[in-house]
This record gives sequence, C-alpha cells and structure tokens, in this order.
Amino acid sequence: MRYVEPVFRPPSEAHSFILQATIGCSWNHCTYCDMYRSKQFSVRPLDAILADVHETAAGWGEHIRKVFVADGDPLVMELDHWLPILEACREGFPHLRRVSTYATARNILDKTVTELRRLREEGLSLLYIGPESGDDITSKRIAKGADFADHVEAARRCHAAGITLSAIFLTGAGGIERSREHAAGSARLATAMNPRYLSLLTLTVLPDTPMGKLLERGRFRLPDVAGLLEEIRIFVDKARPEAAIFRTNHASNYLPLEGRLPRDRERIVATIDAALSGRIPLKPEHHRGL
Repeated sequence: MRYVEPVFRPPSEAHSFILQATIGCSWNHCTYCDMYRSKQFSVRPLDAILADVHETAAGWGEHIRKVFVADGDPLVMELDHWLPILEACREGFPHLRRVSTYATARNILDKTVTELRRLREEGLSLLYIGPESGDDITSKRIAKGADFADHVEAARRCHAAGITLSAIFLTGAGGIERSREHAAGSARLATAMNPRYLSLLTLTVLPDTPMGKLLERGRFRLPDVAGLLEEIRIFVDKARPEAAIFRTNHASNYLPLEGRLPRDRERIVATIDAALSGRIPLKPEHHRGL
C-alpha cells in the first residue's frame, strides 16, 4: 500500500489504520491551510481503496481497532463509494470499533439525514469537522466556505443521524483585529453544535499560504501568546456544550489542557489564569512540533 504524501490525521487517530480514499481536499481554499496545496483533488478508484483494505486485513486484520479515512474531506464521496469501503472494513477487521473521517459543513449539507444515517448504520461513526471560527467575518476572511448557520445545520443533521462530532476551532484565526469576536463567536458555535469532542488548535501562519502573504504585507497580525491564551479563556468560559470532552493536546498549542465542559470549566479557566500570570510554564517554541 502506497500513500500520496503528505497524509494527515487527528492526534486521537495515532493508532488507527489510515485508509487514503481521496487525494487532497475538495475545497482547498482556506487561507491559512497548506496541508493539501500540493495535491490535485481526486477520489481514488474504488477497487484501489478496497485492495488497500484487503491487503491490510490479510496481515493485520485481527489488530485493527480503528480506521481513519483520509485525505482532507472524504465525506464528499458518494454513498456508492462509501458503502463498499465500510463493508470491506467490517469484514476485514473483526475487532473494528470505529471508522472516522474529516468532513466539512459543505460535505455534510450535501447529504440528507437519511444518507448520513445509512453511513452510520454501515459503520461511519465519527466525523472531525473544523469550523475554525464562529465569527462569520473571520470565517469569510479565512475562506472557510461555510458560516455559523451552515455549521449548526450540519451538526443537527449529524446528531439526527447518530454520528458523533469532533469540532475543531483555531485560536488566532481572527487576528488581533477580531480576537475577542472570534473567541466569543467560536464559543457560541461550539454551544450550538454541541459536539461530543471539542478541541482548540493554534494558528501557525505559513509563508506559502494566502494568510502568510497577508502577514508579510502587514494586513494580518497574529495575537501574541498572552492574546492566544486570552482567546482560549474566553472560549472555555463561554462555551456551553452539554457534555463535551475538551482538549488542547495538538502540537501547535502552548498550553495543553484537558477536561469536560461544562463540568471542568472552573478548573480549566484557573489553569489558564495561572499560565497567564506565569505560575505555569508554557510549551517552549521549539517543542511546538509543527
């Protein structure tokens, strides 16, 4: 089995079998992202995907517990691609507990609740979706391709279909100009989406992206570390999901945090305050494995 590099996966999929079903991202316009800019989007032929499943099953089938379907947004695939893949995974991996993938609000809204429910029944149980911001001005500036209302409706459809959501927001995405609006809006969107898993990443502005060019021209300024921590504090203080597992364990973050919201809100906010006052050390810059 050969991958078309680079291949990305969430931290929680570290021990998963990575099945590359699409190449690149079907949207690929986000101004901050360079993950798939070197790739032309395509859906891999179904027989090639199934061959990868069968090859892995022959050697490792008894050991596979989780499958993560890559690349950027494989939910874009039609059901006539998805259903044979899910069937092959069920048959090839007898101890399979979870199949997950990246998705966008656009992908989800292109499918009906009935279609999403069918995918769930066949084994697709978790979607990672990155609204990045709940502030519509910020979302438009970063060319996310979906707004607050789109993400709320996408989450509603997933909940109705029984699919678990992991929502990802991007600290710093609003720049200095909309830092507080971005943080507060993201908290409101996290509340409205009500995901099972909730995580924050920290924006890293890369020079070969549109946002990188804006930074060079002085048209975008990233908050300093204290400003980024303030955004996290606002987010945690204002977000009201019913019962979300919260993490900032991505390599980009300066302060690893974990807990459940709302249960652990006060403890997490106290930890952030301790970091802001210098009583808790932050991750050194050279340890941010980006």
